[in-house]
Amino acid sequence: MSTTTARGSSLGTIPWLTLAVSALGVLVSAYLTYEHFTAGTTLACPETGVVNCMKVTSSKYSELFGVPVAVLGLLFFIGMVVLSLPALWRTASPWPARARLAGVVVGVVFVLYLVWAELFRINAICLWCTVVHALTLILFALVVIRVALPPLEG
Repeated sequence: MSTTTARGSSLGTIPWLTLAVSALGVLVSAYLTYEHFTAGTTLACPETGVVNCMKVTSSKYSELFGVPVAVLGLLFFIGMVVLSLPALWRTASPWPARARLAGVVVGVVFVLYLVWAELFRINAICLWCTVVHALTLILFALVVIRVALPPLEG
């Protein structure tokens, strides 16, 4: 199998992977949003020690300008689901690809800020938040790989 063929076949899966990762991100972010507004303790995460979801999700860093970070994550992933729809991957317009790339760049910058806050300000890590962070990084990698590789022929 040639390099071009291997690249072509992997490029065909990237749009579907971004859709799946984005949909999973919607689910986890929706759960975190629900927990934020219900002040729930069902986070299935320890509440003592370094891993402490409650400490993270109720800290001053759990909101940005009065908007819950969980809601921002939910909106981010909903937007990425829309931008990951097959029709928007196939369109000749450059705007969906640009919006996808801009979205994941902003997402990664925000993840870096949140990880910094967890590690150096809150002194605790939220497992559910870490899932969202990982999904954002995976989404970033997929979009950047798709942008870097030549388009599919045919």
